[in-house]
Amino acid sequence: MSEKSTTPKPEEKIVHVALRRAVKSALERKKKLGQYSVIWRDNQIITQGEDAPSVEQQK
Repeated sequence: MSEKSTTPKPEEKIVHVALRRAVKSALERKKKLGQYSVIWRDNQIITQGEDAPSVEQQK
């Protein structure tokens, strides 16, 4: 079995940076438009924004 490298390749770093920028841009745009967003943090679904569904609605 071959060992998997834990050091990301330069191409992987470029893709990671591009994805982070795209997500940041999308979240900022949603906030400016007054739309809520849904993210995954600490093994939980998190809704952000004034019109976000309440915790009771998510269950």
